[in-house]
Amino acid sequence: MDLTAAGTTATALPTTAPATDPLRVAVIVASNREGRFAPVVAAWFRSRTEHRPGIETDVVDVAALDLPTALSQSPGPEDRARLAEISDRLAAADAFVVITPEYNHSYPAPLKNLIDWHFTEWQAKPVAFVSYGGVSGGLRAVEHLRQVFAELHAVSLRDGVSFHNAGALFDDEGRHRDPAGPDAAAKTLLDQLLWWGRALKGARAAHPYGT
Repeated sequence: MDLTAAGTTATALPTTAPATDPLRVAVIVASNREGRFAPVVAAWFRSRTEHRPGIETDVVDVAALDLPTALSQSPGPEDRARLAEISDRLAAADAFVVITPEYNHSYPAPLKNLIDWHFTEWQAKPVAFVSYGGVSGGLRAVEHLRQVFAELHAVSLRDGVSFHNAGALFDDEGRHRDPAGPDAAAKTLLDQLLWWGRALKGARAAHPYGT
């Protein structure tokens, strides 16, 4: 039955964010280990987003943050100043991509510290993963992170990118030696990130999460 034709005023439904609005993606580089391989993987991923329409990236490198390691409900002035900038950047993001290695079957401590200092900044936003490591390709770290982000009301994407025995896959210039498979996986990740990012951005705009 057409309610409008029957004389009933139709209520407009909230719309999602316009597809032309850029999705602000925080790319989180999760390792601060000396001699880390993270910059190679991060540069590879960034090269896949540079010419992707509809995405703006902000690289958040845990090695550059110097966050306090003792969590507090009432951090002092110096700690608040160190937290303020990164908190604003996470809050401004519409979606996240976490680039993580696997250390001892899990993810790095600096990433957990960054996560635990924040809560609402993660809520109702999609999180994708690019992992690297030895034979497991960092996938055990990703599985742990899925549980953490679920607790924070974030939406983890099913499909990601993983590099198994990562050090042997890239040349001295940081180029992947056989890029077809990783490029296809990155495209799938970004396709899903755009879909979820736009859908959740529109939902948050129509009705703030948790209210």
